[in-house]
Amino acid sequence: MIKIVVGGAIDKQNIAKIIEGIGGKDVKVEIKSDIEAAMAVKTGTADYYFGACNTGGGGALAMAIALLGAGKCATLSMPGKAPEEEKVIEAINKGKVAFGFTNEHINQAVPMILKLIINK
Repeated sequence: MIKIVVGGAIDKQNIAKIIEGIGGKDVKVEIKSDIEAAMAVKTGTADYYFGACNTGGGGALAMAIALLGAGKCATLSMPGKAPEEEKVIEAINKGKVAFGFTNEHINQAVPMILKLIINK
């Protein structure tokens, strides 16, 4: 089972709902504050961190970057720049475990990331 925490600044409920809808019984998802979510990944009680904000990297990933380091985090979309599957694949292959994206791209980013993680 893949354990995913949802942090970030906005739309946590929506992100969790999409993860549950796609992952079903293959995933366990929890909504946490940014610091709790990043700590869960750092301590190994969660495998991945998903977060959204208006810029894709600031409020979505700030605490994850602080606790996990920039090398474990990936901003996958920004305003007006949708996530690209090849960049998501590259991030996963490089060992990234925390993913940030804009709220406008939640419906694109979350399924893309999750399907790639599940099929990894």
